[in-house]
This record gives sequence, C-alpha cells and structure tokens, in this order.
Amino acid sequence: MATKIRLQRHGRKNYAFYQIVIADSRAPRDGKFIERIGSYNPNTNPATIDLNFERALYWVETGAQPTDTTRNILSQEGVYMMKHLKGGVKKGAFSADQCVEKFEAWKKSKNAAFDTVLAKLEAEKAANAKARLEAETAVNTAKAEAVAAKKAEAAAAAATAEAEVEATEAPAEESAE
Repeated sequence: MATKIRLQRHGRKNYAFYQIVIADSRAPRDGKFIERIGSYNPNTNPATIDLNFERALYWVETGAQPTDTTRNILSQEGVYMMKHLKGGVKKGAFSADQCVEKFEAWKKSKNAAFDTVLAKLEAEKAANAKARLEAETAVNTAKAEAVAAKKAEAAAAAATAEAEVEATEAPAEESAE
C-alpha cells in the first residue's frame, strides 16, 4: 500500500483549514485516512501549524510520500532536518547526542528568525496605528478650527447686528427727549 502524507480540507468556503493526514494514495482527498498527525491553518498571520513531530518523522522514515505543500510544512517544522541528521548517525558521521545538539541549534536559529519577523510585523502594525491616530488627530484639529472660525464669524455677525440695533435705537432715544 502506497501511503501519502497530505492535506485534508475542512472549514467553509473562502476560509479553509487543513488536517495533515496519512492516507492510502488511492483514497479520496477528504476520505478515509490512516492517521491524523497535525493541522495547518493558513488563515492566520503567520500560518498556524500544529504537528505531531514524532509521528511525522516516523512516517517519513517509513517511506510515506508527502505532497508538495505537506513537504514544505514538514521541512519548515524540521522533520526533514531530523531525518537527515539521523541518517548521519546511522552512517557514523556523528553521535546521537551531536544529532540532538545540531537539531536544537537549527531550531533555535529558526525560532530566532521567526521571532524577528513577528517583531517586525508588530512594529509595522504599531507604526500604522500611530500614523492613523496622527491622521485622525489632524483631521479633528482641522474640523475644530473650521467650527471655531464659523462660530467666530457668527459671533462677529451677531455683534455687528447688535451694534447696528443699538446705533439705530440711540438716535431714536435722543430725538424723543
């Protein structure tokens, strides 16, 4: 039986998420599977990957063939790196302890790069929020100045109207005396 590591689609239209499964290559995409080893949600930024590392490594070493997307996911999570390092242990290039150390160093550098990208996204988000706040403050200030100018014009017009009324009443009072 030829086994495949592939994605099984779930979710609604325009909002799909996937289960990473081991299935017979002849089984339908969303049909019967042998084992579920993880999930992949591309809707989040960055994409969320939940993977049972040990089972994925077991199936890759057993000979299960991943699809292209699944191969990228497994490679990103380090399954293929560990397979490569275990091959080096089998050949006698280095010991199992060195294998673990190399994998941990690789994972640490990968996580550092991921954290850098995540920090950059957060900083960009904060800068965008600050720019939006400054733009909104500028618009509000312009509106407040326009309203103040309009009120000042109305007050000036009312003052001139009062002055005219007083001017017309004052001569009328003088003539009445």
